Amino acid sequence: MWKTPTVLLLIVLLLLGLGIVMLASTSGIRAAEIYDDPAYFLKRQVVWLLIAAAIGFLAGKLDYHRWRPLALAFFVVAALLLALVLVPGIGAKIGGSRRWFHIGFLSFQPSELAKFALLLLLAWWLAREKWRVREFWRGAVAPLAMLGVIALLIFAEPDFGTTVLCGAAGLAVLYVGGVRSAYLAVFAVVGLSAFSVAVLHDPVRLNRILAFLNPEQYAQTYSFQLLNAINAFIAGGPFGVGLGRSIQKHYYLPEAHTDFIFAIIGEELGLVTSLGVVLLFAGFFFCGLRISWRAPDAFGRLLAFGLTLMITLQAVINICVVIGLLPTKGLPLPFISAGGSSLVISLLEVGVLYNIARQARQPVFNQRHQPIKDRVHQF
Repeated sequence: MWKTPTVLLLIVLLLLGLGIVMLASTSGIRAAEIYDDPAYFLKRQVVWLLIAAAIGFLAGKLDYHRWRPLALAFFVVAALLLALVLVPGIGAKIGGSRRWFHIGFLSFQPSELAKFALLLLLAWWLAREKWRVREFWRGAVAPLAMLGVIALLIFAEPDFGTTVLCGAAGLAVLYVGGVRSAYLAVFAVVGLSAFSVAVLHDPVRLNRILAFLNPEQYAQTYSFQLLNAINAFIAGGPFGVGLGRSIQKHYYLPEAHTDFIFAIIGEELGLVTSLGVVLLFAGFFFCGLRISWRAPDAFGRLLAFGLTLMITLQAVINICVVIGLLPTKGLPLPFISAGGSSLVISLLEVGVLYNIARQARQPVFNQRHQPIKDRVHQF
């Protein structure tokens, strides 16, 4: 019987392989037009994959306890980078958002590092404070301030999708870590209220929501990608039109190699393969939960749970956007969509998960059916 770390790595390798294949299929037309090189995006992704694989390998070898003393430093660096990317002339502005640093032909998105830094700091803080997290200042004010700093900086870019992702994952980690539900509920209500007000005052985001509610009315503008993504799934049927034979990638889906790559999977490889991708992410989630459940200490449990949830929740949001269950968010599909910084941080997180899994302990009999939340501060 295969062990959890082996299954986890196999799932990631399958997703990475599918990502490279689909990137080769989807990116050639746009790359040829912009860079006069059909393989431009593919070659860039391969470079990022090599970098990400090296970082993931090192993270898998590094004892995850060594991340504990680095948690605060990582958080400060991530917050500074998020602040710097907002400065004109330093951060690159694309599509109305200032989210990237350009380094040669490579781009880096600091919000990706911030997601990892946030989970690292929350896991460190909650594990250090133990049962004191039930208190107001240590369990609510301090960790929620950490979450608020990252969320506000990402929100200012603006990147509403990543803000929602960080907020949801952060609150879940705090809940599992033992913070009182009442404190989290108040923060969630305040955060959602502020978020709603901001959306109502942002014409682009507001129109995306209106287009989500009435896609036909915005068929040539804000619903353009959504309607074409749905057409891609309809055209693909159960088994697809064949690899490389997509019609929708011919400018009907401008983000065919990034945020909407799942739609091209549905068109070229069919519903069966699309469901296979969903099952792979479900398998990743359950492997991560198993790793968290068996981690040897509170820090490992919380970190494994947070990393697992962040990656899986991002996949769920991306897929729900593509099939029309959520408004457009602009989040890539982990391991599959083109994007260097997302790939690097995702494989870093997988490496950390793998190292936690290697140090797992077998739970005693009376803990086998105990929720993670009740086991976090044991041992």
